[in-house]
Amino acid sequence: MATPQAVSVSPRTSSHSSGAHTTDTASPQAVQQTMAGFVPPTVALLRTADRLATAPAYNVRTDSGWQSTSWQAYGAEVRLAARALLALNVRHGQAVAVLSFNCPQWAVTGFAAMAIGAMPAGIYWTSSTADVEHILRHSQAPVMVIDDAERLRRLSAMLSEIPGLEHIVLLKGSADGLSCGQKRVWDWSAFLDLATTVPESALQYRMGQLKAEDLGTLIYTSGTTGPAKAVALSQGNLWWTATTMQSTFAVDHRDRMISYLPLAHIAEQMGSMHNQAHAGFQVFYARSLEELGDHLKEVHPTVFFGVPRVWEKMQSAIETKLSEATGVKAVMARWALRVGRAWHAQDLAGKPVGPWLSLQKMLAQHLIYQKVQAALGFDQARLLTSGAAPIAPESLAFFTGLNLVIRELYGQSEACGPSTLSLPGLTRIGSVGQALPGTDIRVAEDGELMVRGPHIFQGYLGQTAATAEALDNGWLRTGDLGHIDEDGFVYITGRKKDLIITSGGKNISPANIEAALMDTHLIEHAVVVGDRRNYLSALVSLDQAAVSAYARQHRLQGDAMTHPEVMKAVQADIDRVNERQARVAQIRKFALLPQALTIEGGELTPTMKVKRKVVIERHQALVDALYQD
Repeated sequence: MATPQAVSVSPRTSSHSSGAHTTDTASPQAVQQTMAGFVPPTVALLRTADRLATAPAYNVRTDSGWQSTSWQAYGAEVRLAARALLALNVRHGQAVAVLSFNCPQWAVTGFAAMAIGAMPAGIYWTSSTADVEHILRHSQAPVMVIDDAERLRRLSAMLSEIPGLEHIVLLKGSADGLSCGQKRVWDWSAFLDLATTVPESALQYRMGQLKAEDLGTLIYTSGTTGPAKAVALSQGNLWWTATTMQSTFAVDHRDRMISYLPLAHIAEQMGSMHNQAHAGFQVFYARSLEELGDHLKEVHPTVFFGVPRVWEKMQSAIETKLSEATGVKAVMARWALRVGRAWHAQDLAGKPVGPWLSLQKMLAQHLIYQKVQAALGFDQARLLTSGAAPIAPESLAFFTGLNLVIRELYGQSEACGPSTLSLPGLTRIGSVGQALPGTDIRVAEDGELMVRGPHIFQGYLGQTAATAEALDNGWLRTGDLGHIDEDGFVYITGRKKDLIITSGGKNISPANIEAALMDTHLIEHAVVVGDRRNYLSALVSLDQAAVSAYARQHRLQGDAMTHPEVMKAVQADIDRVNERQARVAQIRKFALLPQALTIEGGELTPTMKVKRKVVIERHQALVDALYQD
C-alpha cells in the first residue's frame, strides 16, 4: 500500500522556549471567537445521521460476523435515549455514569446525555469496586448504565448504598428478577420505551438551550497516588477539537476504524464518538482486546490509532517470525526492511529519494510489503497513529521498513486529547509533531511543556486547588518535559514527576529509556529505578511469546523464562540500549519481575501504560536487592 496520507497543513509558528515568541491564535479572546460557530456535539451527530441516512454508521461483531446499523437508526436511538433520560428526570449539568466495554450503547448514552445538557461519566471496565464507588459518589450520577447482570450482581451491595443513584440501566439481557436495594433496574429496551412519555419537542427545547460552556464529559484520570480526578471538558471543547481534527485530516464516510481502547478514555471518545460524528466514518466495535488482531484482518481499517504497547506487540510478533525464517525468505525479508527504512528515512527528512531506491521499494511492495500488511490488516490503511505514551523511535523506524509510517501525536485528557499532530510532509521520527492548529505550546523555564487553546479543560470537577495548580493564566501545565525545535516540532523527554535524581545529583528522565528497553525483542515491560542511588537499574518482565520462540530457536531445555541463555540475551538487549545512552543514564543491573504486568492487576493503566510508582512500591524488596552491593 502507499504511505498513509492525510491533508497537509503548513508549519505553524510556535513557542520554542520560555523566552520565545508566542502566537495569539489561542489567546482568551481568540478562544471566545472560535466558539462563535459552536454546534452541540449531539446536533453534529444528528446532522450527519440525516446526511448519510442508510449508510452504515457502526458495526458489532457477532458469532455470525459483523452486523451493521445505519446512521438513520443510530440517530433515532440517540433521540430515544435522550428522551428516556428526560423521563428519568436527569437535569442539566448532571452526570450519567457508564460502566461497560465498548459498544454502540455507550456512545448512544453519551450523546443522549449531552443532548439534554448532562454528561457521560465513563468508568473503566477494569475498575475496582472502590474506584467505581468513588466515581459514582463524586459525579453524583442519578443514572448508571452497566454492561450486564453479572457485573450488577458483583457491585450490587455497593451500588445500593450510593446516595442519589436512582436508576440502573442494563445494556445486555433482561432485568427481570434483578434488584439493587431501592434502585430501579431497567433493561435497555425498557429504558428506551420510556421515551414515549416525553414529547420530541421537549428534547428539541433542551438541545436548543445548549451552550459551548456546558459540560460535555467527565474523564476520570487513572491516578496512582490517590482517587481519580474528574477532568471536566465542555461541549465547546469537544466540538472545537473534533472540528479541528476533521479540517486537518481528510476522513469521511468511506473510512473505517476499530473502537477498542476504553471509551472512558478521552482518546477513544474523540475518535469513535466525536470525530465520527463530524466525519461520518464507520466504527467497528471490538468484541474484546484479545480479538483485536483478528478484527484488524476482518475490518481492514483505513484509520487506526494504536497505543505503543499495541505497536510493540505487533513488532515483536513480526520479529519472531523473521528470526525463524530461513533461506531465500529470510534474505528477501531483511532486504525489504532495509529498503523501506532507507526510503522513508530520506522521505521523512525531506531529501530526494532517488530512482534506484524508489525502484527497489516498488519491488519490495510487490514481493513483501503487501503480504505483511495484509497479514496485519493494514493493507488498506492510510492513517496510522500512536499516542497516549512514549514509543521508541526505533520501533517507528522498524515499521517504515514495512512501508508503514506511524505518526506520533501527543496530548492529555485536560486538552481534550490531542495537542500536537504529525502529518504527511510534517513528520519526524522521535518528535510528536507540531502544535494542533489554533493552539500554542511553549516551554517553561524548568522544561515543562505548557499548552493553550480552545480545547483546554474547564478544570477538575469539585477540586479548585488542583485546577489552580494545573492552569496558569489559561496555560495548561502538562507535567511533561520536552523541547521545541526551530521548525516547531515538539519532543517529549519525560514526565516531570517521574524524574530520577541520582545520589550524584544527576536528573534523569526514565520514560525514553523505558521505551527503548520495551522496544527490544524479549522485554515486554520495563521500569527504570535509581532515585537517590548511585546508578540506574531496571525491573523487567519478559514477552512470553518472544521468549518461547527464542527457546525453540536455540533448543533450550527447562524453564525458558529464567533460563541462563535467555538472561544473557536480555542483558545483550540492555547493553545495546546502553550504547545509545549517556553513561549516567545506562542500566547497570536488572531484575525479573515475578509475574507479568496487567491492567487487572493494577500495574497498567487501561491504555496499557505502566504505573511506575505502583510497580516500584510493590517490588521495593526487589529494588533494594539490586543495590545491596
